[in-house]
Amino acid sequence: MKEEIKSVQLQLEEDLQSVADEKALKELRIRFLGRKGLITNLFRKLGEVPKEERPLFGKMLNELRQRAEDAISEKRSRFGEKAPTDWIDLTLPGRKPIVARKHPLTQVREEIKQIFAQMGFSVAEGPEVETDYYNFEALNIPKLHPARDMQDTLYISEELVLRTHTSPVQIRTMEKQKPPIRIIAPGRVYRRDTPDASHSPFFHQVEGLCVDKNISLGDLKAVLSVFAQKMFGQDARVRFRPSFFPFTEPSAEMDLWWQTPKGGEWLEIMGCGMVHPNVLEGVGIDSRVYSGYAFGMGIDRIAMLKFGITDIRLLYDNDMRFLQQF
Repeated sequence: MKEEIKSVQLQLEEDLQSVADEKALKELRIRFLGRKGLITNLFRKLGEVPKEERPLFGKMLNELRQRAEDAISEKRSRFGEKAPTDWIDLTLPGRKPIVARKHPLTQVREEIKQIFAQMGFSVAEGPEVETDYYNFEALNIPKLHPARDMQDTLYISEELVLRTHTSPVQIRTMEKQKPPIRIIAPGRVYRRDTPDASHSPFFHQVEGLCVDKNISLGDLKAVLSVFAQKMFGQDARVRFRPSFFPFTEPSAEMDLWWQTPKGGEWLEIMGCGMVHPNVLEGVGIDSRVYSGYAFGMGIDRIAMLKFGITDIRLLYDNDMRFLQQF
């Protein structure tokens, strides 16, 4: 046993002299310290040695193994074996991180909020699941009224609906707050529409309300004209044409002149009007003292015009190739 240990020790020293690179060093470690290595095999034979001689040979084997480990470590440091991070090529271009960006609907919603905030409007919010009363009746749309067909919606129960507009927020605000009132109400709304390029069963809307003494239709036209110029540029042209909404009287549609290669066309972008006296009286506001105006627009439609999007479904597909353009 003693001769075998000396023989392996001499062989280790000779092989250490001939190691010239990391590959050779790895092979040497496996040859002597691997699972079937020379030193490992000697430890297996230690059980065959007489009991009284085992301490001596065990000490010699431990010293041999320690010598091999120390010599291999010393060689490895001499070859400059690097830590995993050291061998990264620092001259390579770095990986460009993906920078998050706001969804086009979020961008437009925030721009709308900023424009109206500059004109003194605050932001109000309300639930998306509404009662029939707040969604229809408080807005001068009683049961069986033909105007309900224009806003065919999704009913949760006989008295609960997914709101078809954010107008209920106006009612809730007037119930809690007495004039002067100047708010906008952005949010998601729902209607039972078949999805196509210009329709979606859910979309985003922002409505505005102003109630105070001596509010006129001229105030409404002035505010919305300023909005159009700030959103679409100083050259934006708008027009107002008569329309009908149960909760405003008189009512109007506001159109925006949209320049095209063939000349241009008028595009309807929102509805508006003076708050109907029945709506004011329903929330306890004296319509003989106070008047107000209201308006509503689809944020999705504004975004499509602003960014030149031709299909509303693109806004909800979560296609990164599309969203990264904005």
